[in-house]
Amino acid sequence: MPANEAPDFFMTDGQSDYQMVRPWQKPSPRGNVGVISQLALDSRGRVFVLQRSAPQLLIYGPDGELDTVYENPRLTSGHGLFIDGADNVYLVSYDAHQVLALDAALETRFELGHFNAPRWGAPFNHPTDVAVAPDGEIYVSDGYGNACVHRFSAEGRHLQTWGGVGQGPGEFSTPHGVWVLADDRVAVCDRDNDRIQLFDREGRYLTQWAGLLRPMDIWSNGREVFVTEQAPRVSRLDLSGAVLGRFRTFGVYGHGLWGAADGSLFVAEQGHGMHCVTKYERIGPAGAAALRSRA
Repeated sequence: MPANEAPDFFMTDGQSDYQMVRPWQKPSPRGNVGVISQLALDSRGRVFVLQRSAPQLLIYGPDGELDTVYENPRLTSGHGLFIDGADNVYLVSYDAHQVLALDAALETRFELGHFNAPRWGAPFNHPTDVAVAPDGEIYVSDGYGNACVHRFSAEGRHLQTWGGVGQGPGEFSTPHGVWVLADDRVAVCDRDNDRIQLFDREGRYLTQWAGLLRPMDIWSNGREVFVTEQAPRVSRLDLSGAVLGRFRTFGVYGHGLWGAADGSLFVAEQGHGMHCVTKYERIGPAGAAALRSRA
């Protein structure tokens, strides 16, 4: 193997086999990935990469070529990112204590929270992540200062807050990721309590999924759930929280996660000397890697 070629690495999560592509993004004179926080895919298969310094949002085409660069002076510390079914973009700026809601053309629709104005027990105090339900309601995990979840209307009106500091049901120690599952449950990565807690849409506690190590982010395809952990690894779970399989990630840990229509996974990996997008390209069902190696 030539010295400048990376070796092939293959992994399985028990259901699918993947080949690692790292780094996935291609270098560009217009901007490169620094300390990466989160990523998401839009309906065109473009990969939106949020990082913690300017240029804050890098948008790559499906081939990994840089397409668009977005900068916003209010986005001083990008941390969470969500793209809804209409390609509206939601960006969490954790040290500016805000969520910025953009349309598909990256024009500002509204802002949640007030720039550089933290609040105790109310939106926001270093928020971490955002998720949008199919009906447009917005859920924000809040996060490093507060220990709660906030619910907003699709237009940005604050509806509800739940949570508190602790280890009991409905309490949090660093709620770090949030997702609205297909059955309308709100799943929250309660990172420093090593669990995911499940709530109904009004914040009533339902159950928890244990057996996780500092879960960072959560993404679901509607049938199953994928979680990045600081092990470092990605775990694949069913909708009851049972672990179906796992594979390691190759940075220090995967901070953010999103899936593609073909079953591939994109991970925002943080690591010493190399922060990058890693694509775990699905090559087939479990066992496909072995068949490929014998071909």
